[in-house]
Formats: sequence, C-alpha cells, structure tokens
Amino acid sequence: MRHNKKFNHLSRTKAHRDALLANMTTSLIMHKRIFTTLAKAKALRVYAEPLINRAKNDNMANRRLVFSYLQNKEAIKELFGVVAEKIAERPGGYTRILKTGNRLGDNAKTCFIELVDFNENMLKDKKEAKAKTTRRSRKKAAPAATEAAENTTTAAAEATAE
Repeated sequence: MRHNKKFNHLSRTKAHRDALLANMTTSLIMHKRIFTTLAKAKALRVYAEPLINRAKNDNMANRRLVFSYLQNKEAIKELFGVVAEKIAERPGGYTRILKTGNRLGDNAKTCFIELVDFNENMLKDKKEAKAKTTRRSRKKAAPAATEAAENTTTAAAEATAE
C-alpha cells in the first residue's frame, strides 16, 4: 500500500534530497527566480512555501527554525528582510512555476520558479488589467456612449454659433 507516499523522491536518498531542496530554496530566495526541471520545481514549492510563510512573523524561534533547514545566514537575512516585506499581505502562494519547454539533451520538461511578488512585469500587467475589466456588457454601453458624444458635439456647435 502507498499510504503517505505523495511526495516525489526525485531518485535521491533523503539526505541528498534535503540538501538539494535546501540549496534550491536558498538560490530562489537570493535570486528570486531559478531555472530547473518541472519535477524539482514542484518539489521545491512544497519545501519552500512553509519556510517563506514563517518569515511573516520575525522572531528568534522562526529564524532558528528556518536556519535549521537552509544553513545560510545571507538567505535568512534576505528572507526575513526584503522578502518578508513584500509577502506580508499575501495569504499564500508565494511561488509561481512557468513552463519553458523541453531540454535539448534529455528532453526533460524545464521551467522556472519565481517568487510571485518580485516579477514587476506581471505586477504591472495585473494592475492595468484590473482597471480595464468591467462586469457590464459593452453592447448596451456602446450606443449610449455614441448618443452622448453626438449630444456634446451638437451642443458645442450651437455654442460656437451663438
């Protein structure tokens, strides 16, 4: 039976897998985006998101717990400093995985995983898209807008004639 065997072992021993995920989490925190295979990115998301969530509450216990996983002082400073400021309002989902195709050598599915609040291009697009969206039908609004435009042009023409 396969009880409690939902996570991907990545063809590694536990010690090797823990070291791999800790190093990848450190790189993700320091660089905000890393390129890797899809399987490793999905395993990294499960490993890194609880650690990132700990950074919301900056106290000695959380710093020590995260340090026990990552073993990197610079990553801890970055996580509890810069990253914690940006994720303070977010309830979860701190990472995003975007697929980039297959690798040439072994045809492995590749992707990049990034911290969501650090991609300025997507943040700009999201703000612009929110301003443009409406829940009303545009078919009804279009004739009313053209009538209003015609009324203003006729009123302006009458004002210039006087």
